[in-house]
Amino acid sequence: MHSSQKLLLITAPFTQLNTPYPGTIYLKAYLNTLGISSYQCDLGIEVILDVFSKNGLEKIFAILDASEIEVSANTYRINSLKADYIQTIDAVILFLQNKNPTLAHSICDRTFLPEASRFNEIEDLDWAFGSMGLQDKARHIATLYLEDLGDMIKECIDPHFGFSRYAERLGRTASSFDELNASLQEPNTLIVDFLLNRLEDKIKKTNPTIICFSVPFPGNLFATLKCGQYIKENYPSIKIIFGGGFANTELRSISDTRVFDYIDFICLDDGERPLQCVIEHLDGTRELKNLKRTFTRVHNEVIYFNGAIDTDIAQKDTGTPDYSDLILEDYLSVIEVVNPMHRMWSDGRWNKLTLAHGCYWGRCTFCDISLDYIRKYEPLTAVLICDRMETIIVQTNQNGFHFVDEAAPPNLLREVALEILRRKLVVTWWTNIRFEKHFTPDLARLLKASGCIAVAGGLEVASDRLLKLMKKGVTVEQVAQVAEGLTNAGILVHAYLMYGFPTETAQETIDSLENVRQLFDNGVLHSGFWHQFAMTSHSPVGLHPEQYDVVKIGPKFEGFADNDLYHDDPSGADHELFSKGLSKSLFNFMHGIGLDYPLDFWFEFDTPKTTLPKKQIRKFLDARESKLKDTQLMVWLGNLPSFEIIEEQGKQYAQFEFCDKKKDWMLHCDVKIGEWLYTIFPLLLVNTISPYTIVLCKASYQSFTNNNFQEFMDSEIMSRLRENGLVIL
Repeated sequence: MHSSQKLLLITAPFTQLNTPYPGTIYLKAYLNTLGISSYQCDLGIEVILDVFSKNGLEKIFAILDASEIEVSANTYRINSLKADYIQTIDAVILFLQNKNPTLAHSICDRTFLPEASRFNEIEDLDWAFGSMGLQDKARHIATLYLEDLGDMIKECIDPHFGFSRYAERLGRTASSFDELNASLQEPNTLIVDFLLNRLEDKIKKTNPTIICFSVPFPGNLFATLKCGQYIKENYPSIKIIFGGGFANTELRSISDTRVFDYIDFICLDDGERPLQCVIEHLDGTRELKNLKRTFTRVHNEVIYFNGAIDTDIAQKDTGTPDYSDLILEDYLSVIEVVNPMHRMWSDGRWNKLTLAHGCYWGRCTFCDISLDYIRKYEPLTAVLICDRMETIIVQTNQNGFHFVDEAAPPNLLREVALEILRRKLVVTWWTNIRFEKHFTPDLARLLKASGCIAVAGGLEVASDRLLKLMKKGVTVEQVAQVAEGLTNAGILVHAYLMYGFPTETAQETIDSLENVRQLFDNGVLHSGFWHQFAMTSHSPVGLHPEQYDVVKIGPKFEGFADNDLYHDDPSGADHELFSKGLSKSLFNFMHGIGLDYPLDFWFEFDTPKTTLPKKQIRKFLDARESKLKDTQLMVWLGNLPSFEIIEEQGKQYAQFEFCDKKKDWMLHCDVKIGEWLYTIFPLLLVNTISPYTIVLCKASYQSFTNNNFQEFMDSEIMSRLRENGLVIL
């Protein structure tokens, strides 16, 4: 495609400190396939680096000293220590960028950095990180140091500030544009000045004709509109396109024309084809009516154009995510809380990659399953995924991957894992899953062998009645068994937990907590997070609240956002009451504390006794059954063993010697069986061209030994092989 347009792709503040959000990375990949010039930047990390620098803090403290506002005791203390903060800030940032690791020693002795209120309730760090966790301990202390400064900035410099969000409150449930519009007219804060200075630098550097903003969350909205306001005032010829997760979920009914004082186009759902259509329109080769899923203002009216006959771009044709232009070496690895899964989101530079568009399940009643980003399921092939992984590794010099799927399909994960092993890629990866039966212990071991270190899955309300009402497609028993298989394979397991689902009673909330307690007590769950149910416009509950015995009570739509809904749950418990106790108990369970306490210990009000047996989860784990099918694959994950025939006291037997990464071990068996095993081991290796199934193995065994195959499958020989590297998939 020939185009005269030059595009600047921007992620506005703030999303993540440790790694770029993938929106612009995906768009740049597709623009590359069209031969269209583009430059991308993450203004979030760039503004953070401006603020948290010697120069930035000097400006902040100068404003504070010049103001006459009454400040909190915490801010007074920080201001009193401003010389210490200014002296240490650049070194701390370098440390969090992994450029100054030796500073960990000074940070950990607790005399180098100034400390304010974030340190008041600091945990026992030696208990949390252990005697060997010097870098992690220092990273956590440095994060608290930054958060102290962040608290001061929010109090005195900019009330909208947050490290992973900016003015989020203005963007949440914003059915009217009034408050946002009024806030946009207020004088700029120092944070906004930093933002607009960075924006000006990018415009001068790239001279774009189009600027595209990826807006994934409410916490990116205000900064994006501030940028749009600046562009309209200073570069009115530049066209501004707005897209991403916020638009896809919140702005599908937009009618307020004032929004288009700050932007020109809003594109919905997958952005590749709508963006291409807007580019063609601006090139003069496509009529306005033939745009795709795009809002714009025409004659002071918001019009939705979707006349394009062009189909969406297939996932295989969107191109390999492109990280060029981004300052990858400058992101910050922070540890905000001592939670093993939460640190995955905030610590380390992860390459983002999608295995499959949409959700292969797509039925959960609390989820936005009516929208394309969930409803339209389109997987990639394992070969293409690994091709993209190899390209990204070369480009970024990082081999950590976060597969950002709604729920990674088990069959596709199996193929990806096998392909990773075939190519001998050295990667580390984690993803979201459903705790479904296809995640067998054998598949878990395969995923671990390919580099999987963690999974997060939705247990939601650990109640079978409510899981059925949610159409989650799993049971508590199934979750427990899948979690155990993953845990035994050495994979960290995190559970998304929900309370307050429509009609949930106090008894069900307590019983759900009991199931969670037992999962931790049995060591099959490592991490979790409770969140309260939120009803959205595009979920089955939001679309048909009467079917779930809840009443939609607002907010009234006033032309801007339409997603979050207020509701009454007349037959359910007072869900807000449980928030503090659920969070407190879970935090302790994650650290092995309070697992033997009565559940009412965690609440400041009377709660019902659990109705569940104390060993219910243990019973579920003991009830696991393994049923094999002839079509399943047999894969040997280890090295080929040495083999010899040993004769002792006139008797012969076969001996295999195995060497794996941890130990050497021997296997002895009948000579005939040994000779057969020796012939099939090469066929079981991952890099074998033709997969070796159980039915093939059965035919070979019976032909070679003339013995009963089932007896062999039930034998001690097979048991030891499966314990040490043989997986059946």
